[in-house]
Amino acid sequence: MTAAVQPPRRRTELGLVLLVGLVTVGALTLASLGKVGEPPAGLLGFAGVMVALILGAHLAVRKLAPTADPVILPVALLLNGLGYTMITRLDSDLAALQAVWTAVGVAAFVGTLFLVRRARDLERYRYSFLALGLVLLLLPLVPGLGRNINGARIWIRLGPIGFQPGELAKIVLAIFFASYLVERRELLADRIRVGPIRLPRPRLRVLLPLLAAWGVSIVVMVAERDLGSSLLFFGLFIGLLWLATGQPAYLIGGGALFALASSVAYQLFSHVQTRVEVWLDPWPTAQGKGYQIVQSMFAFGSGGVTGSGLALGSPQRIPAVSTDFIFAAIGEELGLLGTTAVLIAFLLLVGSGLSIALRVDHPFEKLLAAGLTLVLGLQAFIIIGGITRVVPLTGITLPFVSYGGSSLVANFILVALLLRISDQHGATRT
Repeated sequence: MTAAVQPPRRRTELGLVLLVGLVTVGALTLASLGKVGEPPAGLLGFAGVMVALILGAHLAVRKLAPTADPVILPVALLLNGLGYTMITRLDSDLAALQAVWTAVGVAAFVGTLFLVRRARDLERYRYSFLALGLVLLLLPLVPGLGRNINGARIWIRLGPIGFQPGELAKIVLAIFFASYLVERRELLADRIRVGPIRLPRPRLRVLLPLLAAWGVSIVVMVAERDLGSSLLFFGLFIGLLWLATGQPAYLIGGGALFALASSVAYQLFSHVQTRVEVWLDPWPTAQGKGYQIVQSMFAFGSGGVTGSGLALGSPQRIPAVSTDFIFAAIGEELGLLGTTAVLIAFLLLVGSGLSIALRVDHPFEKLLAAGLTLVLGLQAFIIIGGITRVVPLTGITLPFVSYGGSSLVANFILVALLLRISDQHGATRT
């Protein structure tokens, strides 16, 4: 890309983020009209803050990553705005906190772009990132620090602030996995012939991190009772292992290991059995353990194609609707069209991330871009699939949409890293 092409790309992003601001303010106005029959108090002040945040993020990209992809930031802000609208409609107290976390997330986004000037520099600290990732992942198990909320021990509390360290761990471990696999990909891709097929050569020293990832994911599932994070982290490593080596045997073997451990966990632990049984047939426990998923099914059904309208449905009947089940609330009040729009937004994010990975020449940055994109796609699939009963329900958040400060901050950092990689290779884009 030449320098002359750069301004149109940023002008495209500017137009998109301003449109996102207009859509968010309009959606909040409609939600307030549906709930109390009048525009929300302080609408102009909120609109000013919203425009300041999105323009701040845009100006940071214009200054610090001028050749970055122009679509990723507006789509992330759109999902964030839609989520904020739904949270405001459902719980005004949570909405105030989400507004603060949005500002913190944008600040983290700008800070990441400022501090990380070359993504490839992160490769040098691979084992520091591994240690930090494992500490973050297992921190909720520390007595007195971890908190058990809704049956899952994935939170820590520092004074008045609750935090989910696994959200940051997914980024830190993605950096380590990308760095490790680039260093060892030739050894991992080495194969031996077994009869008519060729299989990866069993090198315990090289495969040890794979087994460690499997073990940690099982620890998360069993000790923290968090099926979603367990699947997310293990899926991230296996997916990157396949991308780095091109060997489908790793996908098959990794899937078999996870299935084996899941089967054992199902036999030994009641909370795993409950999740699976509710997934298969929630109706016998519709007034008990299956209440959430049954109510979400009713919400989707009553929403139909176009939805009941913002603030005209009853998604508040679903427990934890602002966090785990916000996609069901969107389905009720915005209908099939609204949920399809959300899915398209995530597809745009994933498509843009994979496009960045395809354009990058540097092996570490290529694999890191793919890994960060895989995190977003897997997390969205796991929670949306759980709500729609495609997979067993888990308690992870829908990126940018669900209420949650740690999730929001981590995902803004993730997007900043994708834009940094995109900017470094923007000149090669056709």
